Amino acid sequence: MHWSPEARYQILLKINNAIITQTTKEDLFQALAPALRQYFACDRISINLYEPKTESISYFATADGISPAEITGSESRSLVKGAISRMVIRSGKPVIIEDLRRYADYESVKAMVDYGLTATMAFPLVVRDKLLGVIHFSYRVQPSHIQELQEVLTDVSRQVAIAVDNMLSYTDLKEVNANLIRQKQFLISDTDDGYRQDAFFYVSPAMKEIMKLVEKVANSDVSILVTGETGTGKDYLARSIHNMSPRREHLFVKINCPALAPTLFESELFGHARGAFTGADAKRVGRFELANRGTVFLDEVGELPPDLQAKLLNVLQDQRFERVGDSRSRDVNFRVIAATNKDLRNLSNYGQFRQDLYYRLNTVNIHVPPLRERVDDIPLLIERLTDYQARKTNNTVPVYSDSALELLSGYRWPGNVRELKNLVKRMVILRPGERINSQDIGKIIDMEPVAEIPMETTTLADAEKQHIIQALRRCRGMVGGKRGISRLLGVPRTTLQYRMKKLGISPSDFADS
Repeated sequence: MHWSPEARYQILLKINNAIITQTTKEDLFQALAPALRQYFACDRISINLYEPKTESISYFATADGISPAEITGSESRSLVKGAISRMVIRSGKPVIIEDLRRYADYESVKAMVDYGLTATMAFPLVVRDKLLGVIHFSYRVQPSHIQELQEVLTDVSRQVAIAVDNMLSYTDLKEVNANLIRQKQFLISDTDDGYRQDAFFYVSPAMKEIMKLVEKVANSDVSILVTGETGTGKDYLARSIHNMSPRREHLFVKINCPALAPTLFESELFGHARGAFTGADAKRVGRFELANRGTVFLDEVGELPPDLQAKLLNVLQDQRFERVGDSRSRDVNFRVIAATNKDLRNLSNYGQFRQDLYYRLNTVNIHVPPLRERVDDIPLLIERLTDYQARKTNNTVPVYSDSALELLSGYRWPGNVRELKNLVKRMVILRPGERINSQDIGKIIDMEPVAEIPMETTTLADAEKQHIIQALRRCRGMVGGKRGISRLLGVPRTTLQYRMKKLGISPSDFADS
């Protein structure tokens, strides 16, 4: 075996021409394998890609025979399990093994020996000082003139490295373009246009403390549970956290949990493959995949049924899922922010919300106070929201009298900031440029004082005890079964038994009541 400089050049030129324009893994290897077999008579060609962050390798492609139609691949594996690749990657130099049986103690080498291979030559794939992986040329019969063959294959590996790098770059750009298209579609269909980063107004000490906490947690990836009454601005706070975080350049994907139909839960969140079910005429990208490198916002997560809670927990734990009708697992990287107006701790104690999901979501809790507890913010909110709505509708700003502002500051705002926004919109549209006094406000909202609820000395535990006792009397002391208090209260029997024991209640005392 001898190649003149001219022959080497012609070989490299033909191999380069065969592979340089290929843009997919399959096409590249279909062109590469026959060309290498033609000139170097090898019995197996394989390319492994190297991932330095995870210290792992993955098969780019392998051909035996050499039949490119038999291209195979596998999931990534630890570098330790690829003995020869590890040698090349650690040294950055070719590894030539003339007798594989000497290394048969390694699992990967033993598999080669069992296949009938006796020798292998492995070369690093390097482009611009970046190690992409390793290419292997393996033989059933040890080739002659190994030194000269090594020199030629070193040049070949450089050509292959350039082609692989081009293909990977093309694939990355294609995926980026596909993501941009998906993001555009999502933004057009689902983005809440009412959100503005500069529209989160506050001066009250309570909100200042909350925003200090937001600044602390925004740069981390911890899960955050935002709690508070309806209309307090939990979604605004969640979006603010996202926009202050390193994930701000990627999507904030809102999932409205009460609107998720159980039958479409997986398709909506995980996506589906084409033909996965009747009506699935096209591939669908799920919301978790859209949120890759961004933020998932689970709005009103307390409304999820128990069976859907379990599915959600699995994805949050593994950050991996499969599209409906697709067997390939997909890894995603997202940050979770959840919001609820319910007491999830109490629901979890009664078995109505999974405790493991609650702990997963509640790494950091941020409670947004109702508007009636941040009265200092009301005049500022009215001023800023009025200016914004006037610009948006091209109307003149109405002016609020001191008496009107005082009246509005004393209102209890059951709808919180959302209710205040609606009032401001109404005034801007119906009373542009006019002066708004307290009588005008009284005509729009019910300013009757809310009846104070008499404070009792009964503790929460006492109230819970009396509630269970009343249920026991009604069910004649029965805990389980169709006529038991477990079914009546909608609480698991084991949870009730634990609570009754803690509260000192004996069901038998009510068997005859």
